[in-house]
Amino acid sequence: MTRAIIHVDMDYFYAAIEEREDPSLSGKAVVVCMYSGRGGGSGSVSTCNYPARDAGIHSGMPCSRAKSIDPDAVFLPVRKEFYTSVSEKVMNILRQYADTAPDGTKTFEQVSIDEAFLDITQATGGDLELAQEIGMRIKEEVKEHEHITCSVGVGPNKLIAKMASSVRKPDGITVIKPGDVGDFLKGMELTSLWGIGKVTGEKLEQIGITTIEQLAAHDVIDLIKVFGKKKGTWLKKAADGVDESVVKEKIGSDQIGRIITLPQNSRDTELIFQTIDKLVEDVIDKLDSRGLSFRLVTVTVITSDFKTHTNSHTLNHHVSDRNILRDAAREILIAFISETTLDLRRIGVRVGNLQKSSGQTTLFEYL
Repeated sequence: MTRAIIHVDMDYFYAAIEEREDPSLSGKAVVVCMYSGRGGGSGSVSTCNYPARDAGIHSGMPCSRAKSIDPDAVFLPVRKEFYTSVSEKVMNILRQYADTAPDGTKTFEQVSIDEAFLDITQATGGDLELAQEIGMRIKEEVKEHEHITCSVGVGPNKLIAKMASSVRKPDGITVIKPGDVGDFLKGMELTSLWGIGKVTGEKLEQIGITTIEQLAAHDVIDLIKVFGKKKGTWLKKAADGVDESVVKEKIGSDQIGRIITLPQNSRDTELIFQTIDKLVEDVIDKLDSRGLSFRLVTVTVITSDFKTHTNSHTLNHHVSDRNILRDAAREILIAFISETTLDLRRIGVRVGNLQKSSGQTTLFEYL
């Protein structure tokens, strides 16, 4: 049976919420900024609405640059807690449409504050036309209850559904049936393939691959030689539109974390490790106060070009040891630094997949 996967992506989420809250913003360029705390309006654009994008403003751009492009735009600070509360309401709407797995969980996967996957294969019998009808109902319900719009992609797997949701933005829906996957991917730039970052894209270009079609035609053995077995095989499958990953609700998704702006942009490992150690102490203190242990370690880095990078590592089991957290965070940072020439601007450490601690897990026990 063909799988029926939906990807829902909220349209310019933060800015859309601000427009909803203040109708006078309608028709104006709205820019939501993540200010750095250094003063003088320093920071980067988190998101913006379509009038701002039409003017040339985009996410990750320095706020000062955005203001020079459109001085008349409305600039607002990020209100993350408020946006999160809206997100929770949206996700509750989406979750009810997902199938129920044998273990009683929903085949629903929230991947960020403003996007999620739903597996509705059981509900539709693999009929993507029926899945499109469900996608339309989702769009209508979100608009009715939260007064904001979303774009929906429907496909036979997560990869295709994710890419399809970007085709008709804002407020659109796109369905890609199994027989249309090849034509859908044909001619697309590498950067359009979900999961390919800057470093991987540059390596592919070095061996003459600039489109998804070229990647699909490339010998998988050569890809494995360049990228290793796991990544090389994944690249080949992804270029063919193949994705076997499941949609699964994340249990224990509550997270604790903190992010710090460095005194100056830097690649100095001593400064970076000092920052990591401080972040770890703060996170562990919060965990201890709630009697929690963690299994997922996530490091967020904002580089000097204001782009955000996130990498995670899942431990073998739940722990609550500061040394384990410190070493995992440092390992992730070392791997990231080795793949970029940019300085780091902000660093964050976050733990997830939390549960109540049964007792202190030590580094010795972990090893």
